[in-house]
Amino acid sequence: MAKSEMTTDNMKAQDDRKLSGLSHVEDSMIPEAAIAAAASGIEDTKPSTAVWLITFTVAMGGFLFGYDTGVISAVLVSIGSDLGHEISSSEAELITSITSGGALIGALMAGIPADRYGRKLGIYIGCVLFFIGSVLQAASFTVAQMTVGRFVVGLGVGSASMIIPLYIGELAPAKQRGRMIAFDNLSVTFGQLASYALGAGFTELPHGWRYLVAIGGIPPIILACLMPFCPESPRQLISHGSLESAKEVLARVYPNATPEQVELKLREIEISVEIESAVVQSKSLWFRFKQLHVKPSNLRALICACAVMAISQLGGFNTLMYYSATLFGLVGFDKPVAVSIVVGATNFLFTMVNLFIIDKVGRRRILLITVAGMSLSLVVAAIAFSYIPISPDLEIPDSATIDWAGILLLVTIIFYVAFFASGVATIGWVGTELLPLEVRALGTMMNTVTHWGCNIIIASTFLTMMKAMTASGAFGFYAGICAAGWVFVFGFYPEVKGLPLEDVRQIFEDGFGVKKARELQREIKERGLDPNVVVAP
Repeated sequence: MAKSEMTTDNMKAQDDRKLSGLSHVEDSMIPEAAIAAAASGIEDTKPSTAVWLITFTVAMGGFLFGYDTGVISAVLVSIGSDLGHEISSSEAELITSITSGGALIGALMAGIPADRYGRKLGIYIGCVLFFIGSVLQAASFTVAQMTVGRFVVGLGVGSASMIIPLYIGELAPAKQRGRMIAFDNLSVTFGQLASYALGAGFTELPHGWRYLVAIGGIPPIILACLMPFCPESPRQLISHGSLESAKEVLARVYPNATPEQVELKLREIEISVEIESAVVQSKSLWFRFKQLHVKPSNLRALICACAVMAISQLGGFNTLMYYSATLFGLVGFDKPVAVSIVVGATNFLFTMVNLFIIDKVGRRRILLITVAGMSLSLVVAAIAFSYIPISPDLEIPDSATIDWAGILLLVTIIFYVAFFASGVATIGWVGTELLPLEVRALGTMMNTVTHWGCNIIIASTFLTMMKAMTASGAFGFYAGICAAGWVFVFGFYPEVKGLPLEDVRQIFEDGFGVKKARELQREIKERGLDPNVVVAP
């Protein structure tokens, strides 16, 4: 690789010392800081259309994630006795939660080889699993067969949910990183909306649910055909020694940058890779796993990422994603699947709102507003439920009767979904940016495991909680979780918007970094590197 031109002989000498050996990581911080400052100008150049096209392409995996998890809502109310008998509430919980269990395992399967073989492999694996799972579901005639199909789809969902945000985060320019990862989440919500909309039509057809699940096998074929046109992430290429390929990718991402800026950006990432990999070079997976949990700065970053993800899952949203048609039927709506479209549309629209504000307003401020809104909305929903008669056996009434409490509940749920979609839904996945490179794949895997572990809890217990605690008790419980989440965000979650990934790791060195992140952004603003930065509260 051609060496970047340095402004002083001293800086070049330090850089050469860094390249000759990594025995003293501290020594390398000086050239790293100098190169990072010099390379920062590339972030002010306009990114290419190609990087957005790549994001659109891989986000098709997000669409599959949303479609295959959202379609179960319509399937549960239309499947009837097609699996040999009318399914019970416990069987409904099994069919629903097994997808989350598969996703948990899929995230583990995708995370372990992600560093060794690259990010794209996990996307290909996900495509195969999505297709096989869709075929198995459509051909099911027993609960056991349906369960296996849902499990295989879950493996694909887990692979996609772990790899795609990681891939986008490593490819995206710093100032567009949050927006591009948010677009993946937008695709998830669009997939959910599509499943609700198609469900409203297909549930009226005999065995229409089979068509619904079969449709999920088409997008993975398209995605697999488009993936050869998408490059591996530059950080991954550099970590495997493919410097020229990484340089080509950077030039493709930053077409308006000068060759010198591209070279400096390449050097910045290379030094970051060398520094962060020095400690774990030739070490086992177990050693890296310990580094993630034992090294204080890594553990703090992991806690922040996983805590926000836990809030997003334990806060109750997935009760609507999986059981919205069942829930609205219990409340008294005569077209519960059609009403579910309102939930999906709200989720999609406000995820789009997040797409435009996440890199301007910042993660922390958005979380403080939206998590509080989620908690208050759930409190109102719990109150509304107390005025709605629901069968203890959760049997949907034959005749639909809706009153003021049902209307209030629907409006409250719309507000709740709006707060969820514009905040924690996306920021939970953006948490991958908090993790340093040498543990990012494992940390992202743990973040995804947190997602699906909490998801399993919700999917497998909601109907049981409705019976044991009543609907008011269940939604009140979720409100309490959101309130606790707000306290965590206020005390421990730092703002990292607009910061290069190579700088984020500094924030957690001496604590959770709320104050340090604020000071770092203020310094960046004072240096004029990013005039749009607004320091977080």
